[in-house]
Amino acid sequence: MSECTHVAELPRPEPVPSAQTCAECLAVGSHPVQLRMCLGCGHVACCDSSPFRHATAHHGETGHPVMRSFEPGETWRWCFVDGSIV
Repeated sequence: MSECTHVAELPRPEPVPSAQTCAECLAVGSHPVQLRMCLGCGHVACCDSSPFRHATAHHGETGHPVMRSFEPGETWRWCFVDGSIV
């Protein structure tokens, strides 16, 4: 794992999750796969294994660079800008 410059800019403490699942998937009747949480704002969305890739779409819409897994027992984080685990 590497430390990117975006991690230092994240809010502390971590934002509160916006939901317990991907609201966008629910709205279109899709099943979310592997939830992710934006560490910039707390938005919860599905990963790129889901048909609609809402976590990546959230990054594209907001520019928020880092998300983390929102799956139980997982703590890894991903920087969209650097394209790496951080």
